[in-house]
Amino acid sequence: MTTLEQLATQIGNELKKRNLKLVAAESCTGGGLSYWITYIAGSSDWFERGFVTYSNAAKIELLGVNPTTLERFGAVSEQTAREMAEGALQHSRADISIAITGIAGPSGGSHEKPVGTIWLAWATHNQTQTLTEIFSGDRASIREKTIQCALSELVKWLQIQ
Repeated sequence: MTTLEQLATQIGNELKKRNLKLVAAESCTGGGLSYWITYIAGSSDWFERGFVTYSNAAKIELLGVNPTTLERFGAVSEQTAREMAEGALQHSRADISIAITGIAGPSGGSHEKPVGTIWLAWATHNQTQTLTEIFSGDRASIREKTIQCALSELVKWLQIQ
């Protein structure tokens, strides 16, 4: 069993035990997180849906991200990750959300936001938490590290809820 499979299994066990559903809102991982979540047999018991909102238009239309947030802070920001997580909850029947936005590269980075910068957010209907990381490597490894981080942090977050 791979680490990603183990983490997704742990998440499923925690959610199932509490009768909770998860929604994912992904940008730079392009559905990779949802892939690993649904890799687990029986995930339909605890995974409600996933949004792949790669473009700003998709973030606005599907998740309700405020266009002003995108203009002021950019797609890769704490504010956007927060609005993605909260919007995913509002546009689903889930109890917990996870959102990912970032720059997987090889281009698109800047001095302020280098390639490998990612923002994650987790939300319930009464609280939201965010985290930023900067991963090194090529596009594939940044995306994989992002998914692993998202799953690991979600496990930790579920255990303290």
